[in-house]
Amino acid sequence: MEILRKVIEPLLGDALEELGINTDYWKKSLSQSRERDQGDLSLPCFSFAKEMSKDPNEIAKKLAEILSDKCNVHSVGGYLNFRADKKWLAAEVIKGFEHAGESNVLIEHTSANPNGPFHVGRARNAILGDSLVRLHRYYGNIVRSEYYVDDMGKQVGVLAWALDNLTKEKVDQILNSNTDSDSRWEGKSDHETVKWYQAAQLLRQEGDQEIESEISRMVHASENGDDTVLSKFEDSYSPVLDGMLATLSRLGIEFDTFTKESKFVVDGSVSRLMEAFENLEIVGTADNGAKFLDLGQRGLKGKTEFFYRRGDGSSLYATRDIAYHIWKWGQCDKLINVLGEDHKLQSKQVGLTLQELGYKVPEVMFYAFIKLPEGKMSTRRGNVVYMDDLLEEAKEHAAKIVRDLRSDLSEEEINHIAEAVGVSAVRFNIIKVSPDKGFTFRWEEALSFEGESAPFVMYSHTRACSIAKKVGRKPSECEIGEIGDSMYELLRIMAINHDRLSRAVNGNKPHIYATQMLELATAYNAFYRDCHVINEGVVNEFNFCISERARVMLEQGMNALGVIPLESM
Repeated sequence: MEILRKVIEPLLGDALEELGINTDYWKKSLSQSRERDQGDLSLPCFSFAKEMSKDPNEIAKKLAEILSDKCNVHSVGGYLNFRADKKWLAAEVIKGFEHAGESNVLIEHTSANPNGPFHVGRARNAILGDSLVRLHRYYGNIVRSEYYVDDMGKQVGVLAWALDNLTKEKVDQILNSNTDSDSRWEGKSDHETVKWYQAAQLLRQEGDQEIESEISRMVHASENGDDTVLSKFEDSYSPVLDGMLATLSRLGIEFDTFTKESKFVVDGSVSRLMEAFENLEIVGTADNGAKFLDLGQRGLKGKTEFFYRRGDGSSLYATRDIAYHIWKWGQCDKLINVLGEDHKLQSKQVGLTLQELGYKVPEVMFYAFIKLPEGKMSTRRGNVVYMDDLLEEAKEHAAKIVRDLRSDLSEEEINHIAEAVGVSAVRFNIIKVSPDKGFTFRWEEALSFEGESAPFVMYSHTRACSIAKKVGRKPSECEIGEIGDSMYELLRIMAINHDRLSRAVNGNKPHIYATQMLELATAYNAFYRDCHVINEGVVNEFNFCISERARVMLEQGMNALGVIPLESM
């Protein structure tokens, strides 16, 4: 609790000085108590023992004695535990908190190849990335959300070849029973266009070298900046990308800018970069004439050769990725990439290469992959779940639950709530897990109104909204009244909101703030139960003021995670 730290540190400094401790190294040890029943802040006194030649328990007791008339403090087991005063805490919460962000941040996330509909395997990248964007904005930073469009790779080449060479009749003939068509997505550009890609992939499996040669020719031409081929590629992938973005928009995910991979070939950045590589002392040449950087000389283990040019002089994806990173550093003060755990080596290579060129290493949020109860998803094995299907199923699950709970609602109202609950449930179930941990997506967990879920948080918010609606006005100025246990716990959770937000933002860990929202919702429910705002028609102004502060914090926090705040459920 940083607001308490600002009060405690000067008092503690004076007390320690009284005992002969004149340094401030102890400030790093003053931290949030491990258990809430211990207090809000704790200071271990073991580091003072040697300097003072005393037992840590004695030191803690002495410090507690000195500070007892200045703050709420007690000692136990060599620890000094501080607890915020109830009325002081209430006054701080009513006053409100300001976020202190001021960085110019660029966050690149999702950047999925535009060769088919957005599937669940890509969802964690997009949802974590967008949540990080939202959290940074809530924190006060200036944020730019960036999508890097792979407009010149083999997958786009396959799609372009298929659209050029296959008719609809031929595609239907090739696919036959190999794919199931969902009538719900007829006319949706990504679902329609992916059939050509799937058909081409089946033809490629038959080993037709003419197809492979033509695809390779186009990809090679794109890598050398051929305008005609790049234009053909764009015409091919644009409908798919538009469809993918429509799906992401349903999840509340939008992008500020789109940057094409080909940009850095066309504008000469890649050529200049390869020339710069030639002057590095770690440059090497393979037997086939390909060029690489020997990053083993810079401490990289395992695959140490970072190839940046083919023997024929054309660039590789890795080269263009470095050019892209250099460009990104020109747009921001802080750069964050969101990548799957399978990109760790590639990310290390990029970081070391950027350092070799005199640039900073970007921050990276790595994430593990999602499983369905049936097993891990894989586009190569064909067990893919499209995000459009998942969102429809989420909505259907949510609608069933809402119908069971609210038989008084119209079908239109049910659909509105079900869409918000379904989307929020999918997002929150992914956000609440630490990015580095894999997990299995289960409906019963995601849509539970009682557990650690989006609906649970959403329902707490609607409770606060119902109180505000009944009162029908903003809170009046109020005196601090009685503070029972439920209100005190709510105040304590509200007081650390900015602390948790700061940790989530600066550590690239959205799950920390998801935990904050769950704890805030739980604390508000207890407050709602015990601290009545309206009693026999009379408004308790103090309780109403705290309820409104909690409502606003819930709404802002939910928006920061992409959970949709409804006024009624």
